[in-house]
Amino acid sequence: MADAFDIVILGGGMGGYVAAIRAVQLGKTVALVEKDKLGGTCLHTGCIPTKALLHTAELYHDAKNGAASGVNVTGVELDWAAANQRKQKIVDQLHKGVQFLMKKNKIEVLNGTGVFESSTRVRVDGPDGARTIEGGNVIVATGSHPKSLPGVEIDGERVINSDHALALKEVPRSAVIVGGGAIGVEFASMWNDLGAEVTLVEALPRITPLEDAEVSQVVSRAFTRRGIKVVAGARLDLKSVKASGDGVRLHYDSDDGGADLNADVLLMAVGRGANVDGLGLEKTGVKVEKGWVMVDDDLRTDDPAVFAIGDVVGGYLLAHVASHEGIHAVEVISGESHAPLNYNQMPRCTYSRPQVASVGLTEEQAREAGVEVKTGKFPFSALGRAMIMGDTDGFVKVVTDAGTGEVVGAHMVGHNVTDLIAEPALGQLLEGTAWEIGLSVHAHPTLSEAVGEAALAAEGRAIHI
Repeated sequence: MADAFDIVILGGGMGGYVAAIRAVQLGKTVALVEKDKLGGTCLHTGCIPTKALLHTAELYHDAKNGAASGVNVTGVELDWAAANQRKQKIVDQLHKGVQFLMKKNKIEVLNGTGVFESSTRVRVDGPDGARTIEGGNVIVATGSHPKSLPGVEIDGERVINSDHALALKEVPRSAVIVGGGAIGVEFASMWNDLGAEVTLVEALPRITPLEDAEVSQVVSRAFTRRGIKVVAGARLDLKSVKASGDGVRLHYDSDDGGADLNADVLLMAVGRGANVDGLGLEKTGVKVEKGWVMVDDDLRTDDPAVFAIGDVVGGYLLAHVASHEGIHAVEVISGESHAPLNYNQMPRCTYSRPQVASVGLTEEQAREAGVEVKTGKFPFSALGRAMIMGDTDGFVKVVTDAGTGEVVGAHMVGHNVTDLIAEPALGQLLEGTAWEIGLSVHAHPTLSEAVGEAALAAEGRAIHI
């Protein structure tokens, strides 16, 4: 006899385990199937370890450049082994926390690979053999994996992906990074701060291509000033990529004529693909198009018994998006009534130096959507707290509907802006106006003042510019 649960969840990452907890809160019995470790990509090979090492890189940079603030430090050395031990300690502690949450909520965790035998029946192939379980509904939350480009083979040593980059035993002396999105930009920033010679190659006309154009300009200028070679509008010659014991070489073409590049490593940061192979989806009514599981606004697949969340459905491949999709899916299953998710309210963050954060529409996207736009912008160069911290690159931009004053987007680049994006995100959720954000008192001196001043600027009321 198969074990029966109200909900079976395939994948214990940020989408899956959060969905499991919410389901229990709603009175459901849950089985959570995970083939590796709870916490998934974000905890073990993504968000957390990457940001831990970015923190080390920033500390190293600050220690070497403390003289400008009156702190002269000599003999600064990077202990890469200690940095990685600290990274792993953080990951292990958070992993134990997730395991505790599963026990606290009485969620049955099955270690193994889940394979559909029907829309509601799943075989779990684990280290101790196979077990078959039934779910009134099944949620697919199997995540994604790093991709490469056709013909460029990832060998894990000279040609690597982000998983390999986190496991390097030493910082490369030189690196070429193909892909100027969040992952590529973060590793470029990290390795540069740690002393590597870095070239960042992007096929589109600018790095961070999904962000506001002015944001991209600030990041590109800051990177160039730091010594990172930024090459946008580049066409990589895939056949030119050659790895050897000494390193890797490649060629790119561009409107400027192109160039040959040589480096210790080549990091392919060109996107991710959904983990859908081997799940037995052909035994269900689930439709997969262009590698992604198709879902409606409530995360239902074409099979009424099966939902899908997180990276497997495409869109924003972000841990917090997966978590909210998981909560939404189990609430729909449980008959909770609410509006579909609004992806314009999902914040996006890049933890480079300078950081990038955004929510909602860019100025260009708002105009394309027919919105009559007003914008307000406030530079960190006019902000006391930014001067105190010695980092005045960047700005906060607020995009509003000129007719209603409602905030339709916010875009930030600069020191610690990933911690500032929550305010305009909440403003959008509450259908707040720039006037209301500006009216809210922002403590002085703080970086958050830039949000209030930018909102006031959209109303023509900024004080300090």
